[in-house]
Amino acid sequence: MRADCHDRARRVRRVSWPLRVLTLLSAALLCLLSWSGTASAHGSVVDPASRNYGCWDRWGDDFQNPDMAQEDPMCWQAWQDNPNAMWNWNGLYRNGVGGNHQAAVPNGQLCSGGRTEGGRYNSLDAVGPWKTTPVADNFTVQLHDQASHGADYFKVYVTRQGFDPTTEAMGWDDLQLVAETGRYAPSQNYAINVNTSGYSGRHVVYTIWQASHMDQAYYLCSDVDFG
Repeated sequence: MRADCHDRARRVRRVSWPLRVLTLLSAALLCLLSWSGTASAHGSVVDPASRNYGCWDRWGDDFQNPDMAQEDPMCWQAWQDNPNAMWNWNGLYRNGVGGNHQAAVPNGQLCSGGRTEGGRYNSLDAVGPWKTTPVADNFTVQLHDQASHGADYFKVYVTRQGFDPTTEAMGWDDLQLVAETGRYAPSQNYAINVNTSGYSGRHVVYTIWQASHMDQAYYLCSDVDFG
């Protein structure tokens, strides 16, 4: 989104002076409206950070920095594939699933929600060394819901011991359900307590958030390290 705004600014330089001020104002207003619309909608897991939220949080102010390619290569490929996956870190959902998540989201596409939103989030399915958040056996999934949709339920999974997300595409049979909740009243922040044992090393925490305002399901991958 910010890149699009920069492109509009460059095009203004080729406009004749009498139109330049009006064009600049129009471009600025369009960018402002686009950003405010994104920032006010939906939500994601912020701790342990979902893949696209983490990339936005770490690099949103410096997303064109070439150092990212070495320091954070999975985020680098995501930014190169589609920056809007990060600007819209809160929009990874599918409508009308009816609770049949495994039918809607194929194996190998879990982190993109089955290539939802026209493939915007496809880069999140990429296999490799995503940055991890350290967690203990008992941890809390924190989800930020900017629009206060509420939840019919949350389901939290952890990849089975022995699965390596740096070399293997994730499928449903790689997941073990570790927490399932009931309804949550509309709020902007939710906490899901997770109790586990027997996990060590790198894993993916997979959170399904079934929103309450309509049949809208969010599919959120967070990379963690149990140490």
